Amino acid sequence: MTEASSHSNRLSRETSPYLLQHRHNPVDWWPWGPAALAEARRTGKPILLSVGYAACHWCHVMAHESFEDAATAAAMNELFVNIKVDREERPDIDQIYMNALHLLGEQGGWPLTMFLTSDGEPFWGGTYFPKHAQYGRPGFTDLLRTVARLYRDEPDKIIHNRDALLAKLAERPRGDAATHLGIAELNNAAASIARATDPVNGGLRGAPKFPQCAMLEFLWRAGARTGDERYFATTNLTLTHISQGGIYDHLGGGYARYSVDEQWLVPHFEKMLYDNAQLLDLLACEHARAPNELYAERARETVGWLTREMTTEEGAFAASLDADSEGEEGKFYVWSLADVTAVLGPQDATDFAARYDITEAGNFEGHNIPNRLKSIDLGDDDGAHMRALREKLLARRAARVRPGLDDKVLADWNGLTIAALVHAAVAFARPTWLSHARRAFDFIATTMTRDNRLGHSWRAGLLLLPGLASDYAAMIRAALALYEATGEASFLQQALAGQELLDRHYADAEHGGYYLTADDAEGLIVRPHSTVDDAIPNHNGLIAQNLVRLAVLAGDDNWRVKADALFAALLPRAAENMFGHLSLLNALDLHLVGAEIVVVGEGGEADALLGIARNLSHATTVVVHAPRADLLPRHHPARAKADSITGAAAFVCQRQRCSLPVTTAEKLIQLVMKRA
Repeated sequence: MTEASSHSNRLSRETSPYLLQHRHNPVDWWPWGPAALAEARRTGKPILLSVGYAACHWCHVMAHESFEDAATAAAMNELFVNIKVDREERPDIDQIYMNALHLLGEQGGWPLTMFLTSDGEPFWGGTYFPKHAQYGRPGFTDLLRTVARLYRDEPDKIIHNRDALLAKLAERPRGDAATHLGIAELNNAAASIARATDPVNGGLRGAPKFPQCAMLEFLWRAGARTGDERYFATTNLTLTHISQGGIYDHLGGGYARYSVDEQWLVPHFEKMLYDNAQLLDLLACEHARAPNELYAERARETVGWLTREMTTEEGAFAASLDADSEGEEGKFYVWSLADVTAVLGPQDATDFAARYDITEAGNFEGHNIPNRLKSIDLGDDDGAHMRALREKLLARRAARVRPGLDDKVLADWNGLTIAALVHAAVAFARPTWLSHARRAFDFIATTMTRDNRLGHSWRAGLLLLPGLASDYAAMIRAALALYEATGEASFLQQALAGQELLDRHYADAEHGGYYLTADDAEGLIVRPHSTVDDAIPNHNGLIAQNLVRLAVLAGDDNWRVKADALFAALLPRAAENMFGHLSLLNALDLHLVGAEIVVVGEGGEADALLGIARNLSHATTVVVHAPRADLLPRHHPARAKADSITGAAAFVCQRQRCSLPVTTAEKLIQLVMKRA
């Protein structure tokens, strides 16, 4: 982007809602790009890199205190070339400099504030800095002057820090090549994690509490793998408390990012698309195993929120809703007892208050966050009556000043959401949800694709290319979910094409696994190569599961060979940090014990068997439909058995061995449960 006549024009030309929030700052902001780095080299100034996102509360605080302050901005402009980055739009940049911060021994978080050389090399940083010194933290302006002085007067210190960080950033985890991770190791890890969970409230012990969806899936899979009901109970304890706590929006649906307390009562109020996608997927997974009225209700309400508030005109899903409105965190979501009474009237307000913990004193800074933690069961929900009261309050809330919507479309977050919608559509028997999933998928597969290459972020007609490995991984997952649910071959073809592009542009031939960025993407100081899960599953974990499914669904053992190679390369790293690689371990579970359900035949009997197969928990099954036996690959372990039968039948296969055919829904369910 070329330099503009004023600071505001540089960001006002961007499409990211986060960058646009800063377009009127007195700071001379640059968006990330060659022009900003060239300006740093031209002036000899160090770079101040500020990374955040639109729904980030502390990003707003630092913006208000420092970036909107003329005196602070003057110091920034005098001493630094200032670059503002949306971490959701550029997770590759965020990953590099967040890793650098961790290497400095600092705890991560946003806003991320990093100081770089004029070539973009990090030498020091932190997260939020207050405007004035407090609690042992320096004031931001004092810090700026100290860093600038060191950069100018003590270059040896800067070079020492820079070189140490660059060397560490370029290092690759080696792990023990002889590491073996199998079923026993997965079971031991699950037992260890289960012991670390909160036996009263669910989730990990202490506060703050995050949903930790990969962890919940890992524990759920341990239950399916071992038959030990305690794992399901641990997962359900967490899902139930999250779904009844204040972290859940009981009026509008949807889950907030995390809870600041250990009881899931007080949320950090932003709502992120990826959290809701992963929680919806878990609700569907558990409901398919053991139907649950609460989970069905929360899924219905959350999809209602997604379609009502988060769906763009084009049919895709927006990224997030802010925590703040009118400059105050959570103001949109909290109530006083008087507010509730004014909307519902005295009698209904009394009923609602008793069920949703609404009091005169309040449960959060003098206000009330509606929650059901004191009446966790749905038994006293009064069904339609209580729903009508919630709808009245929701209608009144709609007139309030709304939190900001970040309406950019991210391919990876949408891919996770599409797959979750597909799984939920099947588990909860909601075919219209499948239509929402198809529409979003079609938008990304067409509008967000150029010359068959996927983009990462789209807003206001502008597409950020090339996409990231996470975009391909999540969209392949979405395509495979749609294929398993519908049997439409076009979805499988799109998944295969996406995986081939991943292998061509993102594979790390030397170390195994996949880089985050493409081989023809903008060059950064290092090519991001993390295998550790973040708020979303790491792309390598998603790819591993996709490869396992592709081998089955495409009937091509080449994909199984690729899956084996990926596990061989990455499991040694996972062995050193199992909690950080749970998405990869979840894929390993599918690889080792997942059930391939093959339905052969056409017509009503085959459709009935297919319906049963698709209604089983998606996490541990792969469903294949062959209208005729000769459509199965010649080497398929069920082929010979299928050739010898007439009519419709189903087979359950694991590790290249298949059952005898079954022809009734009851026997199919028994067979899958027996093999679990």
